Amino acid sequence: MSVDALEVRSPTRSAAPASPVCPACPADDFGAELDRIRADVTAARGSDDARYIRTVIATQRGLEVGGRIALAVSLFPPAWVAGTAMLSIAKILENMEIGHNVLHGQWDWMGDPAIHSTTWEWDFLTPADAWKHTHNDLHHTWTNVVGRDRDLGYTILRMTPEQPWKPIHLVQPLYNVLLAPVFEWGIALFDLETEAVAEGGKTRTSLLRDIRRLGRKAARQLAKDYLVFPALAGPSALPCLLGNLVANTVRNVWAHTIIFCGHFPDDVRTFTEHQVADEPRAQWYARQIQGSANIEGGPLFHILSGNLGHQIEHHLFPDLPSNRYAEMAPRVRELCEQYGIGYVTGPLSRQYASMWGRVLRHALPTA
Repeated sequence: MSVDALEVRSPTRSAAPASPVCPACPADDFGAELDRIRADVTAARGSDDARYIRTVIATQRGLEVGGRIALAVSLFPPAWVAGTAMLSIAKILENMEIGHNVLHGQWDWMGDPAIHSTTWEWDFLTPADAWKHTHNDLHHTWTNVVGRDRDLGYTILRMTPEQPWKPIHLVQPLYNVLLAPVFEWGIALFDLETEAVAEGGKTRTSLLRDIRRLGRKAARQLAKDYLVFPALAGPSALPCLLGNLVANTVRNVWAHTIIFCGHFPDDVRTFTEHQVADEPRAQWYARQIQGSANIEGGPLFHILSGNLGHQIEHHLFPDLPSNRYAEMAPRVRELCEQYGIGYVTGPLSRQYASMWGRVLRHALPTA
């Protein structure tokens, strides 16, 4: 999401009385402080940031090439283990730190057409344009607003009492487990927005067009991983295919874990449309903070998570370079303490357990 797009999609900047989202926030002061953080990072980004993303891309491509070569001779078990591990890490890097962030426009300022949100197509089933609409435009604008943010439970999980309970929710712990290893398929189907056709928000023609686009992308992805590279491996075709399957599964489980732990721990708030009606920019900022959770970890963890361990900072500034989130986090947290806004953070184990507690609790009609 570009800076200009964020200005259009987030509510007006004009001062307004405090809302239920952040009763203690003086709109002008809180918003101005966060705008100052944005301005500081925007002014500071430069050659070091460009070097960072190019290094990550080069590392990812090196790991993928090394993994593919090792899997081509993967009749030898050590080669299979090494190749699968390298390919798994390469797919995680491409999906999390590169693809997700490039498609947010974080690196558009570089002016490099090879690393640009309008040209990048990622190693993931859902087409980039479809994902940018449902993720950048809808989710990041309406974060955790019941009835507006489709990412709140991905239309199949009940994650808040404001979502009507249905008998199918009793088995949501099971289908959340099943979703993790096939997460890219779940996201691809989710991005079709099939329910919008029945609601009148999308035409059947548009749905058929999107299905065709998904079909073409899926055919390329499946052919690459399960036909072309196994065929090139000759006698190692079967272990190569298995290595590709494991690498995709590892990437899917990791992405599911990071995304769910960044959005669904217990202390993360949800909101009603009434609460966010006519919200000023400062209240939009406060909602992004309270509707997200950070995950604590070291530098390698943050790179492999696409820096979404800093989910709060990402939701505040989705178009700023991900490698800058770590330096922004202390300033954001200090502001939250100053204005009495909850800042949810914790280690992966705690956020994962908390997320599962929420899934289990809201599977029941009593929650």
